[in-house]
Amino acid sequence: MNFFLHINSKLIFFLGILVISFFLLIIFSKQISLTNIEVEKIKKNLTSADIAEPKFAINNESKKIYITAKEGNFLNNDEILLKKNVRFKSNDFSIETERVIFDRNKQTAKSETKSLFKSKNTTIFSNGFNIYDKGDKIIFFGKSFVVLK
Repeated sequence: MNFFLHINSKLIFFLGILVISFFLLIIFSKQISLTNIEVEKIKKNLTSADIAEPKFAINNESKKIYITAKEGNFLNNDEILLKKNVRFKSNDFSIETERVIFDRNKQTAKSETKSLFKSKNTTIFSNGFNIYDKGDKIIFFGKSFVVLK
């Protein structure tokens, strides 16, 4: 048997083992870092909210006003602080804001953050609002800007 062929086969064998172990090392290291990334994503998604994506409604005889938000925290048995992308929607209008205190028992909602009211022919920008009488009455706070079509 040829001496050089014998050395080359050993060299090829060791190079093959080295390449396979290198790929296994890369695969396991990537897998560990992926699990770390997934854990970090889960930690970021956990917030101090009591309710994730809460949905409520204000009911009266003539209409319903649906309320949605990204987060909610209980202030007491009746009041809930709704936060992040809070939206009130009915057949007649919609209101968008960032923070609202909603009273489930009294069917009222109050905000002291910038708000946008939209209806068919009216747009109102305000520094807050108060919805009461089961959604029949809305008062806008602060400097309000009204656009009529």
